[in-house]
Amino acid sequence: MDISLFERMSDFAWRINPSGNMRVPAIIYASEDLIRDMDDKVREQIMNVATLPGIVDAAYAMPDAHWGYGFPIGGVAAFDADDGGVISAGGVGFDISCGVRNLHTGLTLADLLLLRKELADAPYTTIPAGLGSTGRVHLNKKQMNAMLEGGARWAVEQGYGTTGDLAHIEEHGCISGADPTQVSERAKKRQQDEMGTLGSGNHYVEVQHVDEIFDVSAATTFGLHTGDLIVSIHCGSRGLGHQIGTEFLRRMAIDAASYKLRLPDRELACAPILSPTGKDYLGAMRSAINCALANRQIITHLVREVFARLFPDNRLNLIYDVSHNTCKVEEHVVAGQRRRLFVHRKGATRAFGPGHSAIPEAYRAVGQPVLIGGTMGTASYMLVGTEQSGYLSFGSACHGAGRAMSRRQANKQWQGRQVIDQLAAGGIIVCSPSTRGVAEEAPGAYKDVSAVVDATADAGLARKVARLRPLICIKG
Repeated sequence: MDISLFERMSDFAWRINPSGNMRVPAIIYASEDLIRDMDDKVREQIMNVATLPGIVDAAYAMPDAHWGYGFPIGGVAAFDADDGGVISAGGVGFDISCGVRNLHTGLTLADLLLLRKELADAPYTTIPAGLGSTGRVHLNKKQMNAMLEGGARWAVEQGYGTTGDLAHIEEHGCISGADPTQVSERAKKRQQDEMGTLGSGNHYVEVQHVDEIFDVSAATTFGLHTGDLIVSIHCGSRGLGHQIGTEFLRRMAIDAASYKLRLPDRELACAPILSPTGKDYLGAMRSAINCALANRQIITHLVREVFARLFPDNRLNLIYDVSHNTCKVEEHVVAGQRRRLFVHRKGATRAFGPGHSAIPEAYRAVGQPVLIGGTMGTASYMLVGTEQSGYLSFGSACHGAGRAMSRRQANKQWQGRQVIDQLAAGGIIVCSPSTRGVAEEAPGAYKDVSAVVDATADAGLARKVARLRPLICIKG
């Protein structure tokens, strides 16, 4: 993008002042190099978001921002329902509540050396991955509705994990206000055999080791030390979430005229939060959030089974689970006033600072863990939320490296077998049912995750805690 189109607020914050139908400014957090490399579509989309009714303060984009459907991926916006605010299915995304969960294995890099191949093979044969993958869990209608209402709590009740896990999951494993009656039968049918599965795309189960500690105090609070083995799970609400997004985007586009909404882009289809369409979407979207939380909880159980077979005395402790495609009701201080807002985070992660009541008590003094996924060949990061992120971005940070090219472009540039062999030469084992999928997710198809994380930290949105290097990646 052309940086002359922005007002430079700092080395890591760029502002677009309101013009045309924009109700608020648009602000992008990024280094100069990152913002120059962003697609022009990011600027166009974040400006469009700034035109939506009831938007508060500003429309934001994170350092990993890239073109998305309606909202840019990496987009954050908050709306006031009492001021005509809207909710947008495009502002949440199709993979509702896609997120990252980190587990501490209690092992170190040295423990892995003799069983590395076995550990790579076991999860691959235990956890279904790939497009349309199905698992060993089948839900009937009653069980489906209970899962959509109960989330990870339901999964624990079924024997997938313990109640201790729930304390370290966003929303304690279950968001209130879910309404399974607003989830179509088609969406439920798509999901009935997909619980406990990764799906495709950038979803993964990855064994990583702590490569570097940046904040000893926070790392110690999270139980991290150099050389520790971590398991990272990245997936979401699978077919159910995608179906909900598809159906409500269509409904919102149709209903826009009746709500007197003028959309700058059809992909920004939305509805007033307090309208029947808005309320119905909230009920369905929250059901999908619970679906994703339950899915990651079941996968956690499967990962624990694998480790128990290879390391009988070991138990994987859940560090944290955070989602990055959601809309949540939160209280934020804006211009000195505390307001109840509906915060959209599409490809952005909640990053609450120290002392916030939503943070697990064990972590409250240091802040909320912020889990940033990298690529198969680079690094992932653990950050922690900051006090200033509350007024800089409604307590939000980046969610990953962010794509630098489309999947189609990546597939033209790389071959999956080539990527797998190159990573193996670097000591990283990749297992996937699809070499095409591996090519689409080649590390070179993404931005430099370290540059994204550094920009996030330098902008004050989150603080670096630890860098995690991949060893084994089970790819969807």
